Amino acid sequence: MWIADNWKDYEVIDTADGEKLERWGDYILLRPDPQVIWDSDRKNPNWKKKNGHYHRSKAGGGEWEFHNLPEEWQIGYGELRFNLKPFAFKHTGLFPEQAVNWDWFSKLIADEASKRNEDDPVKVLNLFAYTGGATLSALKAGAHVTHVDASKGMVGWAKENAASSGLSDRPVRWLVDDCVKFVEREIRRGNKYDAIIMDPPSYGRGPKGEIWKIEESIYPFIKLTMDILKDEPLFFLINSYTTGLQPAVLSYMLGSTIVKKCGGHVEADEVGLPVSETGLVLPCGASGRWMR
Repeated sequence: MWIADNWKDYEVIDTADGEKLERWGDYILLRPDPQVIWDSDRKNPNWKKKNGHYHRSKAGGGEWEFHNLPEEWQIGYGELRFNLKPFAFKHTGLFPEQAVNWDWFSKLIADEASKRNEDDPVKVLNLFAYTGGATLSALKAGAHVTHVDASKGMVGWAKENAASSGLSDRPVRWLVDDCVKFVEREIRRGNKYDAIIMDPPSYGRGPKGEIWKIEESIYPFIKLTMDILKDEPLFFLINSYTTGLQPAVLSYMLGSTIVKKCGGHVEADEVGLPVSETGLVLPCGASGRWMR
């Protein structure tokens, strides 16, 4: 498992009975997590000091209960700053387990950028880019980034995170668009990228109502993106929070697309977060990585 264990401003304190107790900077949140089918003794005092608790409804969805929690606050990862705002479906605007992938590709970008001239930048495409954790990491490492998400609100949030991180002046395109249609247009335009990051949802809609179902759409989409990769790309990263897309499946999809086109090798594994109270590692989805 790839473990995101370099956080200072975030931690999973404990897990029990379908919930995880987390510290986000100065604030304690208790949120549902379907992976947590075990219990603990709940001796940590933060169980009684939570600032926010998301209660899942049996009818679906749920609602937040707040105790002295601001509407918005920040946490940092290295020199990056993220604006947090609890909102629907238990989310805060950040998936901290992805930091293990940020560290991985940031080194690849920085090493490659150091070998190139200014007129030949490392070009990264971030698809389903959400609030921009991967975008900020790639910018900080020296890449030129194209950030694409179907949600205008999420793209705006990503811009806020870039400003908070002092990266507003870095070379980035912020695009509100359906990812599939964007890639199709990039193919027609002849644009190519050194690296692709994608974090596809299980289900989603584009800005004009386009339907995305990951089980039906993801493999054809990966194949489509092969036409916008340079002949010698740097890396390809795909993340999955969908139960059916286990590491082996991610590995097979990359093996039959980018390895077939470019060679290189694939690794895939679960990603996780350490639990400070118990020493467990909380599984948080899976990632597939290709590099040349």
